[in-house]
Amino acid sequence: MAEKNKTENGTVIIKKYANRRLYNTSSSSYITLDDLAGMVRDNVEFQVLDAKSGNDITHSILTQIIMEEEANGEHMLPVSFLRQLIGMYGNSMQAMMPPYLEAAMANFQDNQSTLQDAFKNSMGADALTKMAEQNMAMFQAAASAFMPGAQTAPASAEEPKDKSEIDALRDQMAAMQRKLDELGD
Repeated sequence: MAEKNKTENGTVIIKKYANRRLYNTSSSSYITLDDLAGMVRDNVEFQVLDAKSGNDITHSILTQIIMEEEANGEHMLPVSFLRQLIGMYGNSMQAMMPPYLEAAMANFQDNQSTLQDAFKNSMGADALTKMAEQNMAMFQAAASAFMPGAQTAPASAEEPKDKSEIDALRDQMAAMQRKLDELGD
């Protein structure tokens, strides 16, 4: 039974029935296009087969997911790109487009990983905490400008050593909320 649910390389088999329902043979459950999009994001390999004919319809299902994503959210594919892509159909260069687009996407992902690694290395482990502290200091400075006579709480120097930075920021926010409430009364 396991060989029916997955291919030799571990690809999950999804069956699409005439009623448009998708059935995940691995989990023995019906799924949606959103579930398939999640599987793509989780790097789960799957193949969609027409339940009646057995034909591989993965390409059309993935295209349908892209269409729904474009219709329901922020547009990732600019109109000019879509026009150029459509213009390539039937063109003598059409056969070169799939490998080119795959290579371009792989290059983009490599650059994204490299950029993320460089950002992590340059920022250090405490970067987000430092940015939060700077944001809090700017917020306190702005609050004191609008509340004459109000004193800002000193930075987390008075906090116990064992208290986390986030707890310190929460305490500072609570203190500021109390001051705002007092001014409102």
